[in-house]
Amino acid sequence: MNAELAYLFRHALLREAAYQLQMPGDRERLHALAFAVIEELAGGRAPEPAPLGAAGQTPFVPHPTDAFAEELADHAAIAQGAAMRGARKLYLRRAAEQVDRQSGGAASERLWEQHAELVEGVDRGESLRRAAVAGQAAGRLKGAESLFDQALSIFQAAGDRRLEGIALENLATLYHHTGRMQEAERTFERALELHGGSGNRRAVGSARNHLAGLYQDTARVPQAEGAWEEALAIFREVGDRRSEGIALGNLANLYLETGRLPQSGEFYGQALAILREIGDRRSVAIFLGNLAGFHLNSGDSDQAERYYAQALALHRECGHRLGEGIVLDNLAVLFQKSGRFEEAELQYGQAIAIASEINAPAAEGAATGNLASLYHLVGRLEDSDLTFQKALAIHRRLGNRRYEAVVLCDYARLLLAKRKIEEARGLWLEGAAILRELGDTQELEYKAPALRDACAGAGVPSFDGSPA
Repeated sequence: MNAELAYLFRHALLREAAYQLQMPGDRERLHALAFAVIEELAGGRAPEPAPLGAAGQTPFVPHPTDAFAEELADHAAIAQGAAMRGARKLYLRRAAEQVDRQSGGAASERLWEQHAELVEGVDRGESLRRAAVAGQAAGRLKGAESLFDQALSIFQAAGDRRLEGIALENLATLYHHTGRMQEAERTFERALELHGGSGNRRAVGSARNHLAGLYQDTARVPQAEGAWEEALAIFREVGDRRSEGIALGNLANLYLETGRLPQSGEFYGQALAILREIGDRRSVAIFLGNLAGFHLNSGDSDQAERYYAQALALHRECGHRLGEGIVLDNLAVLFQKSGRFEEAELQYGQAIAIASEINAPAAEGAATGNLASLYHLVGRLEDSDLTFQKALAIHRRLGNRRYEAVVLCDYARLLLAKRKIEEARGLWLEGAAILRELGDTQELEYKAPALRDACAGAGVPSFDGSPA
């Protein structure tokens, strides 16, 4: 240990020792003093917001204390007293809302769960629901499902059908992401009933938007297109410009997937124009990444790389670490396809590191699976084997069945290259069965030619029934 580190370490211990020597009452008074000083220097008490469960929530209005909101909540927690309890509740909520606007994920989940401990009734349910949304975004799907269930029980007991419908829609989205398609569809339909009954037109549009994604993932393209068009009409009707832009972008994704490139490019342009107009920089970054994919599919890898670079810069400006990691993963795929293997490996490594840092296992699993495929491509078979195992373990732990199936199919091709024929057959058949169950025949059709080539290389009949 060098002298400077030793100095810092000793003084950190001294500081902690000095703190612990204070009597509990003195510590409470010191934290109350720190709270008062910080709050005063930051412009005074932030305004009390409307109840969380109230309809028609007003937009978040920044306050100078927001930069210190979590610190103020921590001081208030130790300072004790009824006044401090109210202050802690206020600043925990502001800290959570501030994190939601910036990066979300694990920090948001933690803050909303702490806030839930301080409130009751539908406000507690709404805090738990928001914690679940953040947990789902961070990839902690099992924990998020438990929080959604708790929130639903509270809303149902309170007879609040509006919030029950919103929580059901969130839960249906989680079912969709974990491959429980039939359960997801039933839950979306129940959410739509509740939204319609409460007259919440914007929520109807939101549920239609999410249901369209499920239709797309289960190869029901006409239903997906119709649901997105209906959602788009509702968002225009209620004047929700942000959701209108996102629905246009989703339709652009569908047109890209179905080979309608002119319509796809047109709708990406419309989506980005709206999202730039309203200043939604995070969504702009997301659709710039999608537009890069459009150019990659159109054969213009240089333009794709430029759009990925723009998306990456914007995610970094917004502090959106998850978005940054996803773009790095996609950029690595581009490098891999163009034979820039060393650059691809570097980008995959950065994407995995970011996902691990922010505790986003779903993104970590996706990038890990892609890295395993790169290792296979460049002949590093043992590295590929170990990396596929890591990716598979992540997706199974999360219950993310679609990505589990994708990894199983890719891993099977690696095992064919290693002449482990029966293991490869078992993995392919397992992965293919999951994709068929989920209705994702398009992914299966995409992977089948590579499987046939791998089987031919190993001198065995193809597992999908085609001749070797």
